[in-house]
Amino acid sequence: MPPTLTDPFDRRIDYVRLSVTDRCDLRCYYCMPEGHNDFEAPQDWLSFEEIERVIAAFGRLGVQRIRITGGEPLVRRDLPVLTARLAALPGIEDLSLSSNAVQLERHSQALYDSGVRRLNISLDTLNPARFKAITQGKLEKVINGLMAAKASGFAPIKINMVVMRGVNDDELVDMVEFCRKHGFTLRFIETMPMGDTGRNAAEQYMPMDEVQAILQEHYPLVPGVMPGGGPARYMQIAGEELKIGFITPMSQHFCETCNRIRLSVDGTLYMCLGQDHSFALRPLLRAGISDAALEAAIIEAIALKPERHEFSEKPEQVVRFMSMTGG
Repeated sequence: MPPTLTDPFDRRIDYVRLSVTDRCDLRCYYCMPEGHNDFEAPQDWLSFEEIERVIAAFGRLGVQRIRITGGEPLVRRDLPVLTARLAALPGIEDLSLSSNAVQLERHSQALYDSGVRRLNISLDTLNPARFKAITQGKLEKVINGLMAAKASGFAPIKINMVVMRGVNDDELVDMVEFCRKHGFTLRFIETMPMGDTGRNAAEQYMPMDEVQAILQEHYPLVPGVMPGGGPARYMQIAGEELKIGFITPMSQHFCETCNRIRLSVDGTLYMCLGQDHSFALRPLLRAGISDAALEAAIIEAIALKPERHEFSEKPEQVVRFMSMTGG
């Protein structure tokens, strides 16, 4: 039998979200506030060689899925060099990337050629002025990146829309039609109280049951299934291939099936997005830890994974921004 990582609550851990940078070329107000400059110094980033060592160790321990995240991963120079090395590691069967797609047009083919096959793209609005207000960026660059990714052959391409009451909740049907037209998968996500920016936006929270009810007024939705290691619950339009996912960290948490941990750009393992349990790998790597000891350290870290997050009960508990932890 292949090795497996199991946490104290008998959940198999087979999915690592790997942050290659905490920087981003957008400033989505619910993720990274205007004026935020508290970034990790480049000398504190894990090098490509260190990342490869850690992911290789996870592969030997039974992890099969790696998602490259940030910040915005495409701001990390020479990213396709890293993804090619990770795709070649034994045990790693699924390499995907989360992006805002601003720089995807010029990197798309190189990423595909390196072994990345699936993309998650953050896109909260199709209105250029609204996109500018939310992100301080240009929607046109994102659309161009999406079209380039489609042409390169990525599949599936998943559009992640954070639904915010009074901000973009009037675009639910528009986003369905956009994904319907281009063959993308669509996922709606509830806002989470990550750090001060998240808590200040609490009044924009909209539960997914309400989103689904709105969509059912326009479409005949039936249960759907989508391969992958994430937490989305899928529906689809009857008779069509379009999948519509609902991610519910607040209204219906999915902690009992959580199969993932996060590795930040500075080499810290975070066991839960909504808790502060962590384990620092960078000091061990730079002290010359052996491969066997690195695997033992990872097993020790997994033992710290909590049973569940407490976003609702203790919204003040996690004060780091999403960009610091990794998507």
